[in-house]
Formats: sequence, C-alpha cells, structure tokens
Amino acid sequence: MYMKKIHVGFLFSHDYEKLKLSIPPVYEASDRIFIAMDENFITWSGNKFEVDPSFFDWLEEFDVDKKIEIYKDNFYIPSLTEIDMDTRERHLLSLKMGIGNWLIQVDSDEYFFDFEKFVKDLRKFDHYLDNPEKKKIQIAAFWVILYKYTDNGILYVDLPMKAVFATNYPDYTCARRTKAQVIYTDNIVLHESLSRTEEELRFKLENWGHKREVNPEFLDKWIKVNENNYSQFENFYYIEPERWKRLNYFPSKDLKQIKEFVIKSKVLKLSKTYLFSKNFGQWFKFLFK
Repeated sequence: MYMKKIHVGFLFSHDYEKLKLSIPPVYEASDRIFIAMDENFITWSGNKFEVDPSFFDWLEEFDVDKKIEIYKDNFYIPSLTEIDMDTRERHLLSLKMGIGNWLIQVDSDEYFFDFEKFVKDLRKFDHYLDNPEKKKIQIAAFWVILYKYTDNGILYVDLPMKAVFATNYPDYTCARRTKAQVIYTDNIVLHESLSRTEEELRFKLENWGHKREVNPEFLDKWIKVNENNYSQFENFYYIEPERWKRLNYFPSKDLKQIKEFVIKSKVLKLSKTYLFSKNFGQWFKFLFK
C-alpha cells in the first residue's frame, strides 16, 4: 500500500452539522477523509445525542470522489475522564488512517482558510514519514478564535493561537497533541470554538473533553459580553482566563467576509520573524533529545 498520503480525520459528535462547513475546505487536497463516530451516538460525558438522517444524505451527495469513510466504534468508556476519551478516540482514528501517512485531525468547528497551502507546507517534511516512530513530529497552524455571535457580527480573540493539526506518529498525550517537536506554519484556521447559542454552548461545556477544566466564572462573562462592551472586559479563556487577554469585533457574520478581515488585519498576521523564533526554539529544545 502506497503511504505518504494526506489523510484527514474528523470526530462526529453533537455538533456534527458543522461538518458541512469544515469538510469542504479540506476535501480537494486530501486523499482520504475519515469520520470517527460513536456507534451509539453517545458523548464523552455519556449523554445521547440525536442525529438527523438527512446529514448522511448530504455527506453522500457531497462525496463525489468517494474518499470519505465512516469509522464506527465504542468511544464512550465510563471509567475514563472526558479528556482521556478524547485522546483515545483520536488515537484510534489515526490508527485507522494509517501510520506512514500524514495524520491530520480537524475538529468539526475548525475551518481552514487555505488547506492546499497547508498541504504544500506539509509536503516539505515528507521525509518524516519514512520512519515515523524514530522521527516524531507535529505540524501546527494558528487559530483565529471566534468567541461569540452578537447582534451584528462576531467577537473574536485578538491574537492568533497556535494549534497542532498534523503528526506523523499519533502517540497523543492530550487530545491531538503529542510530546514531539512542533513545526509552526503560517496557516490560519477559523475556530468557531465558543460562538454558538447559549444552549448549544452549555451542552458543549457539559460534553467535551475539557469539561472538568472549565473556569467557573467563564460562562457568566461570556453571557455578559457583547459588541458594545467587550473592550471593558479582559481575560476570556475558559480554563486559564489570561491566555485570551482581549477580544475584537468583526462587523459581519459571513465567514467569507471574515476571511477578508483576517487577511487585512495587522494583529492577526503571522510575521516571518515570529515563526522563525518559534521554530528555532523547538529545534533547539529537541536538538539533544
């Protein structure tokens, strides 16, 4: 079997409808797409979720090249914590995708700006696929995190945040992160992390991998903040608040327009100097390991 393929994995859960936005940007440039789905439609917190059968009609109609494969298994293990189940599911999914290929995991609420460019950047490191267990690597892009929909637009975190998307060897330690060296690339991914209705957000907070880590004051601040008062608040991250110091505002809810805002933004631009220093730091850290 020929390896070194671009394999993309998604997790199917309560927000599965968002896959209609996250799969299309990666479809053309991927060789295979795998969707991990709990066979009983149960979240990591043990809650059942309903699935509209029309989603599978959409998936079949969209998959014109027949490259999408659904992988069903039992991903709810009551003796494990939510984050352990998250990590376990991603590991099993990557084994299904096949070591020897690029193992890219994208969440249903993550939308690549230019996946073709990300793949082009990945291909520069194909030699890491020759003997993945001996030369482990992770490849990161940067999130622009959408925080909350408001009446006329979207609040977002006013600084790109690093996020690992690909690896050659899936010995994950926490969700899709391993302990291997990270190579940072100047690719942007819109992350619709918390920007959903209050009801949807409450359900997410109860059923995702970070359930036990969420700061108890987080939701109150999320409810209070809006497009008129966001500059009066600070420290918005749901675990360690100060990691997301400030919000800013997109005066639109259209994802295509938001892409244009991001491209023009000086704050959200990743400089070559910044990327060089991040990658040099990682190279030096792992030089003698």
